[in-house]
Amino acid sequence: MSGGRLATTDVKNANLVSCLKAGLMLVVGVALVLAGCNKDGADQPVAPKTVADYFPIKVGERTVRMQLAVLSAEQQQGLMFRRDLGPDDGMLFPYRTPQVMSFWMRNTPTPLDIGFFDADGVLQEVYQMYPHDETSVRSRSDRLKYALEMNQGWYRDNGVRPGAKLDVAAFAAALKARGFDPAAYGLTTK
Repeated sequence: MSGGRLATTDVKNANLVSCLKAGLMLVVGVALVLAGCNKDGADQPVAPKTVADYFPIKVGERTVRMQLAVLSAEQQQGLMFRRDLGPDDGMLFPYRTPQVMSFWMRNTPTPLDIGFFDADGVLQEVYQMYPHDETSVRSRSDRLKYALEMNQGWYRDNGVRPGAKLDVAAFAAALKARGFDPAAYGLTTK
């Protein structure tokens, strides 16, 4: 530098740096504006819920917080090792075709009741199951599609008896939230 003036190369570099800063600020500004345009997240994919998530579904007049055991591995695990079941918490097991139901309590420390439902979501049978009992609890009917495990005494204490109906619309919505097609389980999302 001489006489307080910038050399020509310094002026060019200063202008280049200023242009880069201005360009970077413009890019950041545009990105922030575009990010703000999609605040509702409508274009963002939503990850499906898992077996750990609870869904409020009515059985008769009672609303229950149900976890859905849909995949084979989830159904095999069921409520094994669980001691944290809340008073109105349960696990629902959907099957694609009507069948005889058979459950046991291997590695399950919590006493449970199991309710078996037909394809229309109508409760047909209820049985008690005891901690760690590996004796199968089998249904009498071969027309059952859904099983709901609850704390032992829940059905009796809440007046939920055979004939009570499972809220199949809420059940279908829960299956959909889990990433499964409710129609594959005989349910519609009306």
